[in-house]
Amino acid sequence: MKYRRIFLIVADSMGIGEEPDAHLYGDQGTNTIVHAASSIQGFSIPVMESLGIGSLADIPGVKNVQEHPSSFALTLREQSKGKDTMTGHWEMMGIETTKPFQTFTDTGFPASLIHELEGETGHKIIGNKAASGTEILKELGEEQMRENSLIVYTSADSVLQIAAHEEVTGLKELYRCCEIARKITMRPEYFVGRVIARPYIGKDKDHFKRTENRHDYTVSPPGKTALDFLKENGFMTSGIGKIADIFNNQGISKTIHTGNNRAGMEETRRQIVEDKNDSGLWFINLVDFDSEYGHRRNPQGYARCIEEFDQELKITLPLLKEDDLLMITADHGNDPTHHGTDHTREKVPLLIYSPSIKKGRKLEERASFSDIGATILDNFGLKKPKTLIGTSIKEVF
Repeated sequence: MKYRRIFLIVADSMGIGEEPDAHLYGDQGTNTIVHAASSIQGFSIPVMESLGIGSLADIPGVKNVQEHPSSFALTLREQSKGKDTMTGHWEMMGIETTKPFQTFTDTGFPASLIHELEGETGHKIIGNKAASGTEILKELGEEQMRENSLIVYTSADSVLQIAAHEEVTGLKELYRCCEIARKITMRPEYFVGRVIARPYIGKDKDHFKRTENRHDYTVSPPGKTALDFLKENGFMTSGIGKIADIFNNQGISKTIHTGNNRAGMEETRRQIVEDKNDSGLWFINLVDFDSEYGHRRNPQGYARCIEEFDQELKITLPLLKEDDLLMITADHGNDPTHHGTDHTREKVPLLIYSPSIKKGRKLEERASFSDIGATILDNFGLKKPKTLIGTSIKEVF
């Protein structure tokens, strides 16, 4: 065990260029980081620049630093089929998804599902189409408040989202309805990856705002992940952000839900300082890149969000000890300059830092996100089961 603690930060959707099979997803030419950086003047991420991210792509405003002895920089391709949150995170922990989850983007959900959901919840269903979460509130939020109905919508992802006003419908009732939707959508004919509660507040369409009380109801991974094997062997598996939701709490020993990137990084620093005697994995998801700027096709906001994350890293890195390891990556892309509003099929960066690394450099691209989980298991002396994919990044040791 070279590193006693490993901190894995997922900058949700911060892809770094199209995958070889991007054409199968309509995502040719995408590059989330590069296109976001190109949208503003003076883009600057000095911390990640010093870790070598400039060697992975021609990012405006970012130098290709040749010498970064305390860090490794590389890109990862996705082996699984799909481009959603669960597929990406599950693959990091050794699970290959060979069949993408079912989507209902073009037609909305079947009438039979909607009828059953209305009967089980006691609420009228409105919407039932693919839509932006903010735009559908402008369109249907006032109607939802008047009728105490439920707004059901989807996207290009495998997801059923239910929006309701926190003060009209109430959080408890919204969550109850989402649990019913999760039960219904577990059946093969409807099977979707996630049901998401999307509460909002505000008096009218000009003032509606989604709150931080979102809750995801996911399916469990199809088998044990690297998280399970860590936990079973007595190592810490701390999930910060929506990690527990993504894995349906499987393999997670400690959970802290955070509403935004800043809160996620503050909680990460708190655990770095307070969990001094623990050993294991701290797994962090930072969702603002994706939810606030990627899906909303706001490249300038995305660029500023990356810059703000870089400043958070400036505060965080000095807290890491010699036997700590930091990994920074992403789970897919969400190019804010691309058509539509959904994820993009992209490679992801992987920056690996520790004060104890002395021969850091750029490494060759690797074929799977799962090499992250394999490396983590290797570090803790755990043999990777044959059920998991991935190859350890030996240079880290």
